[in-house]
Amino acid sequence: MKTPLLALALWSLILRPGLPFWTSHVSRNCQDGSYEISVLMMNNSAFPESLDSLEEVVKEGVKIVSQRLLEAGLNVTVNATFIYSEGVIYKSSDCRSSTCEGLDLLRTISSKKQMGCVLMGPSCTYSTFQMYLDTDLNYPMISAGSFGLSCDYKETLTRMMSPARKLMYFLVEFWKVKFQFKPFSWNTAYVFKNSTETEDCFWYLNALEAGVSYFSQKLGFKEMLRGDTEFQDILMDQNRKSNVIVMCGRPETIQNLRGNRAVAEDIVIILVDLFNDHYFMDNVTAPDYMKNVLVLTLPPENSVSNSSSSKNLSLAKNDFAAAYLDGVLLFGHMLKIFLENGEDVTTSKFAHAFRNITFEGHVGPVTLDACGDIDNTMYLLYTSVDTSKYKVLLTYDTRVNQTSPVDKSPTFIWKNHKLPNDIPGQGPQMLMIAVFTLAGTVVLLLLIALLVLRKYKREHALRQKKWSHIPPEDIFPLESNETNHVSLKIDDDKRRDTIQRLRQCKYDKKRVILKDLKHNDGNFTEKQKIELNKLLQIDYYNLTKFYGTVKLDSTIFGVTEYCERGSLREVLNDTISYPDGTFMDWEFKISVLYDIAKGMSYLHSSKTEVHGRLKSTNCVVDSRMVVKITDFGCNSILPPRKDLWTAPEHLRVASVSQKGDVYSYGIIAQEIIQRRETFYTLSCRDQKEKIFRVENCNGVKPFRPDLFLETAEEKELEVYLLVKSCWEEDPEKRPDFKKIENTLAKIFGLFHDQKNESYMDTLIRRLQLYSRNLEHLVEERTQLYKAERDRADQLNFMLLPRLVVKSLKEKGFVEPELYEEVTVYFSDIVGFTTICKYSTPMEVVDMLNDIYKNFDHILDHHDVYKVETIGDAYMVASGLPKRNGNRHAIDIAKMALDLLSFVGTFELEHLPGLPIWIRIGIHSGPCAAGVVGIKMPRYCLFGDTVNTASRMESTGLPLRIHVSGSTIAILKRTECQFLYEVRGETYLKGRGTETTYWLTGVKDQEYNLPTPPTA
Repeated sequence: MKTPLLALALWSLILRPGLPFWTSHVSRNCQDGSYEISVLMMNNSAFPESLDSLEEVVKEGVKIVSQRLLEAGLNVTVNATFIYSEGVIYKSSDCRSSTCEGLDLLRTISSKKQMGCVLMGPSCTYSTFQMYLDTDLNYPMISAGSFGLSCDYKETLTRMMSPARKLMYFLVEFWKVKFQFKPFSWNTAYVFKNSTETEDCFWYLNALEAGVSYFSQKLGFKEMLRGDTEFQDILMDQNRKSNVIVMCGRPETIQNLRGNRAVAEDIVIILVDLFNDHYFMDNVTAPDYMKNVLVLTLPPENSVSNSSSSKNLSLAKNDFAAAYLDGVLLFGHMLKIFLENGEDVTTSKFAHAFRNITFEGHVGPVTLDACGDIDNTMYLLYTSVDTSKYKVLLTYDTRVNQTSPVDKSPTFIWKNHKLPNDIPGQGPQMLMIAVFTLAGTVVLLLLIALLVLRKYKREHALRQKKWSHIPPEDIFPLESNETNHVSLKIDDDKRRDTIQRLRQCKYDKKRVILKDLKHNDGNFTEKQKIELNKLLQIDYYNLTKFYGTVKLDSTIFGVTEYCERGSLREVLNDTISYPDGTFMDWEFKISVLYDIAKGMSYLHSSKTEVHGRLKSTNCVVDSRMVVKITDFGCNSILPPRKDLWTAPEHLRVASVSQKGDVYSYGIIAQEIIQRRETFYTLSCRDQKEKIFRVENCNGVKPFRPDLFLETAEEKELEVYLLVKSCWEEDPEKRPDFKKIENTLAKIFGLFHDQKNESYMDTLIRRLQLYSRNLEHLVEERTQLYKAERDRADQLNFMLLPRLVVKSLKEKGFVEPELYEEVTVYFSDIVGFTTICKYSTPMEVVDMLNDIYKNFDHILDHHDVYKVETIGDAYMVASGLPKRNGNRHAIDIAKMALDLLSFVGTFELEHLPGLPIWIRIGIHSGPCAAGVVGIKMPRYCLFGDTVNTASRMESTGLPLRIHVSGSTIAILKRTECQFLYEVRGETYLKGRGTETTYWLTGVKDQEYNLPTPPTA
């Protein structure tokens, strides 16, 4: 019941504007010797203190204030007014559903003119934040709570209980500090949160969870544990990333979570339990499950003061009540200062004065910091393994942000009675340090020797380098009749676009590809010039020719050989131009693998030595179906990127190697054999996940694409085994390309020997197969064309009425037409602007999409036409472009009832519990319609009927169907017996006053209509 009540309260704010302008013009009982405290009486489930008891505490505080003022010679009257919620909305609510309760109480104060000098309450973060968000408070507010970060730094807010900000300061300070019993600084933590916490714990943990909080920014690692299972699993997880777990609750919380489970010896649990005096009671023994726990708490009130009133202590039974009592005494202290100085307490100065002071509380001095938050001393307790008693380990003064050890030799359960490191398995090991130091020295000497040798080789290479750019005037654009290769594939535009992006040109009467080298000025380094010079010297049948570089439009391009059929990946995707039955048989696949292996074998034996970016998109096919390798070398200019072809060792450490090229070849081979997507596997389809699993494979069997030996034929088995050896996890176990080339040559030779046919016979056989299959390919393409045409028609029918689309296709235009009688429906979302205020733009788009997708589904069951949606407005018409007699009124009326029924059950994902209310208006009459515009044409409606329907919607009420008299008259002429109520006379702009009606249903039919709100 809490969520609907919260939503109803929020809607009461949306429909009753004015509270955001609730300012200081409200009269105040705060002058002429009479000073009043306005106390907002709201429940807080975190502190089970009855409102009657709080009222007694406040009254006792008022007596103490009056006595102190009288002793100071100030004869004034101080009293308190208690404001309770008048409705039943908030009776069963707690802080999680109190967003609007404070605003409701402020409205009560405003209406009854009850405002005093200061506001006491609310204690709930939600309510306090909403009051500051939606009102212009220029009065001091004192809160016993409001722990959340959203209430920090409010200029007129004073918090009498430790907020989350103070907790974060302690944790960061304790994490970084070192003591004899804490030899390590900490930088990691787990935070446990399971959504069953009390109000204070909820906001403490919420602050630790927030990514922008001080705690999150200072820690190097922080992870949330959600749910009991995650907490229990981490206690003995050998792969955990931190030994420290922060949680909030009581000792019983630890007991319920841990049970009898074992806990790793270096686990440290920080239990935040600030407002619990249990640990300081006599004869309290700590249970065994608390030995791994450090408790952060506040000392009992009677332990921080030398003198106190026994009556005051009996009234202030807990910290919550004590905060109320101290809040009243704070007001009395500030009132005394202002009256003694002759200053006005109704000014802004008084509202901003409740900070950076110390005053006499009910048990001693109380200090407030510059932000108006209480300062105190927190205690960190531990369980002594000798006595099983709680002992104070250290204290933390929030005023000076300083930690002071109390027990310098604690008897911990942890090893050597010292807190462990926060990272498992780390600690000072002198032997390991010595080994690493010696190894580092050896490596340094080797590096020096390698640098000297490298310098000598570079100087030698510089003496041999020859390099120059191709003049831009030698690069010519293609002629208009020089088109790309022909393909039977309908979606060939994708491949054509890819090739065109590579910028085709002509150089030395040959077509070439310009490859962007991501270099702006062409001033290559010496190393890069040497690499480019090596590429110029490569000339091999299975490698594309590199001609040099050219500077065009302030960009440096590499000029390489053009291959007509595109990349190997594109050929594999094009099953129409290159069907399996003719081209892509097993023999052709072996030939492709052999071409790549020959090219890579030559490349590895050349001065370039390594490719670095081998993938199926860098293997291109020329007009004679010869596969060539491109985009090799130049790794200092175009460093390789992580992708599905990258070897696991290079995913972990960015680098290139010949063994890495072999792994890439194995991935390409699997693409060729199975003719599926890159790195195809049934167990995973996401590309990023595949890369992650390859990079972080710690198991016995590394993650690889699917290639099952069990399903391989005898002639395929040897190739399968070769491919699997290419992607071995250990690079040294992978074969080199010379071995791969020899193996495939042997397989290819045996294949032809067994078939007893020459290469020419093979070519003729392939041409015959292709010619016999051509008719089938053309027919298949025709079917694909028809399917595309049908999809285009379906899309047009979704944008325009079917009759209009037919007219446009046949005539090229649509004649505007006048309809004697149609029915128009308008609706919009009530409070849409306010909902947008509390939503992100993407949430607004998702909300409208969810609502109107369901509306569209409902429209499919009625003879209606959706005209358009503009923002939150929804417009539907019936009776056009196809006339349907009197059915237009019936269909619109029934559709409106269905839409209203749906709205009654709809719930927003990002604002759960907040209902959606819509206004609906319906009117019938004559209308003109036609297609307007050429680009993005719209079928538009014109006439007074459209305007009147819009007026019916705007003058309607939430969750009501507002119907005009003309529509009711049509409905009466039909056999359907609609139920309606007479609303009465309604003024419609442009038409004057008319009698209108509320449509409520259909006789003998049930509609689950939501109950409209009362005025």
